Amino acid sequence: MKKTDVHARFVTIIKDHKEDFYRLAYSYVKNQEDALDIVGESIKKGLISLDRIQNPQAIKSWFYKIVVRTSLDFLRKHKRLTVTDDETLNFLSSGQNDQYEDFDLHEAMNKLPVEYKTVITLRYFEDLKMEEIAAITDENISTVKTRIYRGLKLLRITLTEENESDERAFKGTEKRI
Repeated sequence: MKKTDVHARFVTIIKDHKEDFYRLAYSYVKNQEDALDIVGESIKKGLISLDRIQNPQAIKSWFYKIVVRTSLDFLRKHKRLTVTDDETLNFLSSGQNDQYEDFDLHEAMNKLPVEYKTVITLRYFEDLKMEEIAAITDENISTVKTRIYRGLKLLRITLTEENESDERAFKGTEKRI
């Protein structure tokens, strides 16, 4: 594929999937401006290294990998607690249907270790195939499947514990009424 064709394909993928890339970055940093900065930085890195891409058909997966790594780099540089405000949540909820509709799920996802959060986000919120996730994370497919399984197990445990805690709290207030 010619260099101009690869560049055109890259631009098309960025335009067609900009919300997906933003949502992925936002899932890491929980801040609009930081997520936009990460996507911008990722585009810059992509353009710089576009001539070194080995498989032009895998540009989308390749760029997802850049977004994930740039997000992780950002988190390492800016270890801090971020709070999501209502305005930001409303902005994101106007997107596609694969948003965090359940706040408990959102909290539980944030508690997951990064390696589990990454594969679960890519698989269930970005609808990527196992092979694409393996390419993005530089892991083999069996490792990706194991991390998805363990991450879902941790999510289930966390959500079950929170649900049981909420039920106990509700029963306690119910007796007082």
